[in-house]
Amino acid sequence: MAVHRRGGETYLLRRVGSLVVVYVSLAFVAVIMAMPLFWMITTSLKDIVQALRIPPQWIPNPVRWDNYPAAWHAAPFAIYFWNSFFLAITTTVGDVVTSIPAAYVLAKMTFLGRGLLLGLLLGTLMIPGQMLLVPSFILINRLGWYNTYWALIIPWTAGVFGIFLLRQFFKTIPDELWDSARIDGCHRLRYIFQIAVPLVRPGIATVALFKFVGSWNAFLWVIIMTDKVELRTVPVGLRFFMMDIGTDYPRLMAAATMAIVPVLILFLFAQRQFIQGIARTGIK
Repeated sequence: MAVHRRGGETYLLRRVGSLVVVYVSLAFVAVIMAMPLFWMITTSLKDIVQALRIPPQWIPNPVRWDNYPAAWHAAPFAIYFWNSFFLAITTTVGDVVTSIPAAYVLAKMTFLGRGLLLGLLLGTLMIPGQMLLVPSFILINRLGWYNTYWALIIPWTAGVFGIFLLRQFFKTIPDELWDSARIDGCHRLRYIFQIAVPLVRPGIATVALFKFVGSWNAFLWVIIMTDKVELRTVPVGLRFFMMDIGTDYPRLMAAATMAIVPVLILFLFAQRQFIQGIARTGIK
């Protein structure tokens, strides 16, 4: 009896010890991950002397809330935010709308060359985006889209990542569901949008969130395809605080803090679907 009790206590101690190690490790990683965010927010509340102080001053004193209105009025951020919202929403909607039928066809319909087509699509993911900038710029110019919203929207309304991710979700739907729907007189298009699409909502939310964040953070494409202030986005606008005489870190961090708020709000609303989507596809 005493031997069994000691064995139980030993198991309990090992279990508690392993949990302590796991939680301490996770807390350490969380602190490391949160450090840049904490530094950005605290720097946005300092003056330039505090921001450049060595050793670093972690807590601002006094707190400079006026950095936020100063950053907002230093450049046309109302235009930048509107452009970022407009481009992120339109490209996200376009990407989801084009990815759903393409993903369903590649997952559920049999035709000659399906495997080859999927392989070619996935192969494009291996090409660095920077290699395509010059031919893309020439094509955009010849289409007459330079300095227009078309150049910032159309090329990003379809993406291989969204197609591949949704294909993985559609493959998890049993084929018997389509057979049953067909027996009841349901045609293919109605089956896709009334039965299959609701079953892959976590995947759609994941694709939409990735696309929105990618479009919101777009910098290189916007700065190459436009030279008008009226078409610039928030990431491009942040360059305003980086001047030849130095960088205005407090206002730059204030503008950067304002820039991440929409993405954080979107994640808070979609986090449940997003986590389900990540877990079901195995993306890490």
